[in-house]
Amino acid sequence: MTKGDVMTGASVDVDTQADGTLVLHPRGLLAADHAVDLRRTLVQAIRHDRPLRLVLHLADIDGLDAINLGTIAASCQLGDDHHVAVFLDFASAELADQLLAAGVPTSRLRHIGRKPQL
Repeated sequence: MTKGDVMTGASVDVDTQADGTLVLHPRGLLAADHAVDLRRTLVQAIRHDRPLRLVLHLADIDGLDAINLGTIAASCQLGDDHHVAVFLDFASAELADQLLAAGVPTSRLRHIGRKPQL
């Protein structure tokens, strides 16, 4: 499933892995006008779908504004509240630094600066 219609100029691919992990793969520039849609997607995934793990695959983000940065950081706490482990994978070193400054625990960031193997 892709939520590209909602987020013009950006999209979020959604995939469920065999072990029940829900993977959200945002692509493109996540600007302020995408904040509501990103928040809605994350809240839906954490509060309603309630997977054991939620992975945000961040390798293909071209840019991220402060509102969306805060939304992603807050998703870690929301996941804790709902017993969903939230991980942020493949963030660039710069994005990882921003996420850490926004309060994301180091343990949530995986594969920093690496590109996923296809």
